[in-house]
Amino acid sequence: MSTITETIDVDVDVTTAYDQWTQFEDFPQFMEGVERIDQLDDTHLHWVIKVGPVTREFDATVTEQHPDERVAWRSDDGPEHAGVVTFHRLGDTSTRVTVQMDVDPEGFVEQVADKAGILERRTQGDLRNFKKFIESRGGQETGAWRGDVEHP
Repeated sequence: MSTITETIDVDVDVTTAYDQWTQFEDFPQFMEGVERIDQLDDTHLHWVIKVGPVTREFDATVTEQHPDERVAWRSDDGPEHAGVVTFHRLGDTSTRVTVQMDVDPEGFVEQVADKAGILERRTQGDLRNFKKFIESRGGQETGAWRGDVEHP
């Protein structure tokens, strides 16, 4: 299992950054390899991802969510992974977004991608794309979900 931790500062307030991150179905707009995410209910997601020539589908559960602070998840099937995204207010119009994931690559292609650092670079690129995406919208998120999910 590999641990990936990446951070980026975005030039929007913490509420805007957090609210955008709760719009899981928008992830394909800034995450490379994410083909589609279907939000089944408040805490259950179905992902379709592509790593090289391999397409994978899996379900994930949001295990903890607190507005303007954090979103945590774990996979229910498919590639084993879990993670948390935290949001830290740096100022009125600046937020630090940190992603920490534990990933256990499934299959040969994913294992090679992990060992070669491709998954870490992809996470860095996804955060840079998130920054461009949210900043280009003039501080306006595409939606928001402000509910709390308590860690079981």
